[in-house]
Formats: sequence, C-alpha cells, structure tokens
Amino acid sequence: MRLQNLGYAITAHRAQGVTTDTAHVITTVTTTRENFYVAMTRGADGNYAYVVLDRPDDGHGVPHPSDNPDTTERSVLYGVIQHIGAELSAHETITAEQERWSNIGQLAAEYETIAQAAQHDRWATLFAAAGLTGEQVDAVLDSDAYPALSAELRHAEANYHDLDILLPRLVAARGLDDAADVASVIHARVARATSRPAGSGRTRKPPRLIAGLIPYADGPMADDMRQALDERHELIEARAEAILTGALADKAPWTARLGPEPKVLNQRKAWRRAAAVVAAYRDRYQITDDRTPLGPPPQNTRQKIDRARAEAALRELSAGAPSQETGHRVTRAATRGPRL
Repeated sequence: MRLQNLGYAITAHRAQGVTTDTAHVITTVTTTRENFYVAMTRGADGNYAYVVLDRPDDGHGVPHPSDNPDTTERSVLYGVIQHIGAELSAHETITAEQERWSNIGQLAAEYETIAQAAQHDRWATLFAAAGLTGEQVDAVLDSDAYPALSAELRHAEANYHDLDILLPRLVAARGLDDAADVASVIHARVARATSRPAGSGRTRKPPRLIAGLIPYADGPMADDMRQALDERHELIEARAEAILTGALADKAPWTARLGPEPKVLNQRKAWRRAAAVVAAYRDRYQITDDRTPLGPPPQNTRQKIDRARAEAALRELSAGAPSQETGHRVTRAATRGPRL
C-alpha cells in the first residue's frame, strides 16, 4: 500500500497504527480480510483499493491454475472478505466446522449426491424403456454428463413432468447413433422440453422443492437411501427457518426487503415460506452482504436457477400476498414413492 502524505509504499502489517491523509491499497486474490481492513482504515480523507485482475497470458503454453477469465473486481473483493488469515481458537474452530457442515450448501450437496446414487437403477431402467440400447445405457451412466442429467430428470419430475411418457418421445425424436455423448444430448433435450412446469394456469401445481430451491428426489429406492434423503430434507428446511428467524430477531438490514410479517395465520405461513426461500438462498451461497437480500450476481448456472427462484419469492413478498407456490414445502408422506 502507498501512504499519500508520507509518499512511500509499505506493507499492511507495517501500516498498523499509522494514520495518513489517503491510503492506496493494492488488493489481490491472496489478500486476507484482516490485512485489507488494516490497509483500508489508514487514510483520514480517503482509502482507495486497486484490485489486481490476473488474466490468462496467451504466450504461456499451459494456463496457471489461478487464471480465471471471469474474475471481476467484485469477485476478488468478495474473496478477500471471505479469506480469514487470523488463527482461530479451538472453540472458534469447532464452531466454524459445525457451521460449515450444517449449512444448506453442504446439506444440498449431500442430498443431491445421495439422490443420484438412490435413483441410479431407476434411471437405468427408464433409459432402457425409452429405447436406448444396452450399450447406450452403459455409456450414459458412465458419462461425465450423467450427474447433470440425473439432476435434470429430478428437476423435471419435481415440476410434474411424466418421464415415463416424455423420455421415450425425446429419444425417438431424433436418432442418437451419431451422438458423441448420448448423456449430454439427452440432458439438453430434457432441459428444453421441461423448461416450464407441467400444466398451465390454475391446473399448474407448485414444484416440489425443498426450501424452495432443491428438487425433491422421488420414486422407488432402498430404505436407507430414502431415510438419508429425508433426514437431510428435514435439516435443510429447519436450517432455512432458523436462518430466517435469527435474521428477523437481529433485524438484519436485508430483511427490510421482505416487508412486514402478516398477522393473519394463513398469510403469515405463506409469508414465512417465501421469506425462507430467500434465507435458504443466502445460506446456500454464503451471501454475507446485508444491504441486499440476494447479494452479488450468480457465478454459475445452478446459482442462476436458484437466484431466479429467490427473486420470485422476493417479488411475491413485495406484492404483499405470497402465493402457496413459492417456497413450496414437500410433504414427504404424501410424495414418497414405493419402497423396493
């Protein structure tokens, strides 16, 4: 960093205790938030951060692991705030680990991993019934695109698309013999065909989403798989509710965008369902910005989808009358598929 009235550059460590007119701080992806705080509080009249954006050098034969063409000033600064350099106490370490393993991001990842394994045999049977050869079925299950396809099928079913009818139609629509990756082709076809929920108007049912974000894994599966999914389902819903309750109690600034909580019981239940979707999104993607409910722009396709769901919940909250659709909770006893 450079201290303006002193006219020379020093490190953030040496700048502790120093006060100057203005401070000019060079910030990189390796900067810790402790050093960033020190550096950005030295100037009495102004503190300026200059964010270094590393770009790939076309002259290098092999890209450096840190090269990221999508890096922005915002994403670097967000990473700095998340980069804790100070050593934690034993108690703080335990608390941090408990938080890491109980947040919705971790629970959702576990749910999706278990769902993929639990529905493996079901999807294999469905692929064969849809017209794929045995060789093609094996290729789909071994493909790197299979996890995304499995998630897409689960998402389609959560929106009430009948896969037993839909998938054979998609397979028969055009041949797959010349496809380099059958799983990728089927994934693209399913995504296009199920971009909207099944039904229309008043006949359209709310999607079966856990905490308004995570598609519910349905259908026949082994008892231990069903139990593992149900346990994480309950933990995700409870976590979203706890995050919302805590934020409201603390009067977190982002909750002001949710509007007042209704007094009428049915309206209050619908309000909390919609508000819990926002809380779940914040927890899943570790949004720490209290000024806005949904934080910075999404970084990947999955987050974009969840962001759209959270934005829909916010719009309904702003309108003052959340529907039964947003933040729809799955009643597991009613939607549980037959056991094997």
